[in-house]
Amino acid sequence: MVAGNGLFYPILGFASCMAFIYLSFGDVKVNLSLGKGPEMDFVERNGTKFMVNGKPFYINGWNSYWLMDHAVNDYSRSRVGAMLQAGSKMGLTVCRTWAFNDGTYNALQVSPGVFNERVFQALDYVIAEARRHGIRLLLSLVNNLQAYGGKTQYVKWAWEEGLALSASNDSFFFDPSIRDYFKNYVKTILTRKNTITGVRYKDDSTIFGWELINEPRCITDASGDTLQDWLEEMSAFVKSIDKRHLLTIGLEGFYGPKSPKRLTVNPEEWASRLGADFIRNSQIPYIDFASVHIYPDHWFHGLAFEDNLKYLSKWVRSHIEDGDKELMKPVMFTEFGLSNLNKDFEPSQRDKYYITIYDLIYKSAKKGGAGAGAFIWQFLVEGMEEYNDDFGMIPWENPSIYSLVVRQSCRLARLQGVTQQQGNLNALCMQRQ
Repeated sequence: MVAGNGLFYPILGFASCMAFIYLSFGDVKVNLSLGKGPEMDFVERNGTKFMVNGKPFYINGWNSYWLMDHAVNDYSRSRVGAMLQAGSKMGLTVCRTWAFNDGTYNALQVSPGVFNERVFQALDYVIAEARRHGIRLLLSLVNNLQAYGGKTQYVKWAWEEGLALSASNDSFFFDPSIRDYFKNYVKTILTRKNTITGVRYKDDSTIFGWELINEPRCITDASGDTLQDWLEEMSAFVKSIDKRHLLTIGLEGFYGPKSPKRLTVNPEEWASRLGADFIRNSQIPYIDFASVHIYPDHWFHGLAFEDNLKYLSKWVRSHIEDGDKELMKPVMFTEFGLSNLNKDFEPSQRDKYYITIYDLIYKSAKKGGAGAGAFIWQFLVEGMEEYNDDFGMIPWENPSIYSLVVRQSCRLARLQGVTQQQGNLNALCMQRQ
């Protein structure tokens, strides 16, 4: 949450202060020459690799889902820049965050097709600040869970308007009216013109890519056909508007009935009945890279930490192998964390957990494989206790984790070579040589 550590937070420059002042006092357009940030090319895909300006691009990233929400209000807006600046100082290159808030407090989409301009300008600010700090954004478009509205809110809207075919949350995936709601939302986001930079979202290279939905599950159709049909339609729709940005799904990574050889990799039998199927879903032509989450301590009950680590390695290796041999696409582990509520939890366990994931990513990247990056869940700044969970942390309050993150940033950077777009990262890693 709120910045305060003098070691990692030098005084903000004139440009950033002016941007903050302008945005803090109403809907005033910021001078487009202020806080422009470093040049960024679009990230592209070539087989199992991400590429920037002809060079491989490996990602050390993190989650701060709350950026737009905190950019809405004057008292909390400074946390956005503080977090992005901290990420840059650790050599992190991509932040995953929500580009949705449906029907709840500080909603971006108040009702179907009705948007709060004040909140939209908060998202504009997040993108402009990310650019200023040299951070790219992976923007998620809707939640499978109820937090920030999610598919539950879409179904509620259709029910209240007398259009819903079913009260089931899974009707989000098959109800034509709800599909139209979501398509309209996607079109509005992609074609939005940023009030700060003047650049439409679909033309903004600050955006690394789009994520269709966070952790999709359709438990009413274990065959996976309902979710697959939705993913095919929505991925094609996104690409019909925006052909430049990368697109992923937001999967947890569970294998479904169409992947019988991989079912033993699932944590338990229940994981095959969620309506999602990692390989089948990720093979959709419009999906540019696969996404996976890593939470074995939540998937199993009573698993000892060392057994947790063994399963972790199996899970990560399996999905990287899928990227190499089945999908021929990059694989990103877009959420990973270890809960501090585990009965045997010790802070040093997180070090071992993170090292295991980082080493597997690095090993794959070093040989040109599909392991393209990993994103910690989650980072915050001071003063945000109500936004924390059993995985979150303030990175500079955890020196060992901070050091591990910087180490991973630097060794991935050395694999991809020096670019003008990574001035801060290069300087950081030169200091560690």
